[in-house]
Amino acid sequence: MSVTTPLIQLKGLGKTFQSKDSAVTALDHIDLEINSGEIFGIIGMSGAGKSTLVRCINLLERPTSGKVLFAGVDLSTLSGAALNKTRQQMGMIFQQFNLLMQRTAVGNICFPMELCGVPKAQARQRALELLELVGLSDKANAYPAQLSGGQKQRVAIARALATNPKVLLCDEATSALDPTTTRSILALLKDINQRLGITIVVITHEMAVIEEICQRVAIIADSHVAEVGNVEDIFTNPQSQAAKKLVYPEEGKPIDDFVDHKHCCRIVFDGNSSFEPVVASMILECREPVNILFADTKNIDGRAFGQIVIQLPDDPLAAKRILSYLRSRESITVEEVDNYVV
Repeated sequence: MSVTTPLIQLKGLGKTFQSKDSAVTALDHIDLEINSGEIFGIIGMSGAGKSTLVRCINLLERPTSGKVLFAGVDLSTLSGAALNKTRQQMGMIFQQFNLLMQRTAVGNICFPMELCGVPKAQARQRALELLELVGLSDKANAYPAQLSGGQKQRVAIARALATNPKVLLCDEATSALDPTTTRSILALLKDINQRLGITIVVITHEMAVIEEICQRVAIIADSHVAEVGNVEDIFTNPQSQAAKKLVYPEEGKPIDDFVDHKHCCRIVFDGNSSFEPVVASMILECREPVNILFADTKNIDGRAFGQIVIQLPDDPLAAKRILSYLRSRESITVEEVDNYVV
């Protein structure tokens, strides 16, 4: 059986910013592996270090310690010319698009190819093909000022693809867009991943973005990796406090903001169990009423998931009976959430 080497490997990665009077640690001993062809998410709150992390992947920021391996090559060992050639295999997409305002859509896409010495006619032909790929064939001669935010980001994606990269690094690529446009951009990225097999790394602070498009995710908190795993597994059963704050409803507000230290549980349904009347059956079986505090549904990588938070009875025996009944159902995941979220 063959072993596939991950496309990107971060080993003991650290980054410290030094000022005159102090040092700030942005990343501390980060170990991550990103596989070829996957859509991998990196999520964290503001200041967690995620944007520094993505800039270390292509060495726009030089790590203070540790290694960045790309296709098995330690980037820190490369000379300037060799490093620049490797960077051509890493397209980057930014929150604010970073388009050249004096160039048309075609001109923006041609720009990185010009830097690589691609002949003008060949570059233009490639740019037109990429505009078709991102659904903007009719905007070839439009300037950025004539484009909407979503259209600008599509041009930026086409530009990032111009040098036939192995990976797209997306740094908060949808944060400046409205929800509808965000969904269309995420759908485009997913289509590019499936059609071209390009690895995509998504940096974001929005769990909804991770759930919509990513297969695996790393959660960054306080400059460390708090948790890493399949998105489905982390949504179903988060282990770290950082993951729980992102996954649980109401963004991890303490339960006593809503009720006075009540005993609750969180029920997670996957796409196979979403049509089962679990709560209704539980009430009939256990003969105990419950208070539904929260309910929602999510689309995680094309599959429907749902979660319900219920307040359990004050009677410990009744609460135990309900939890026992729920845990006997193989189609759902059940977790007690005392004094945490609602």
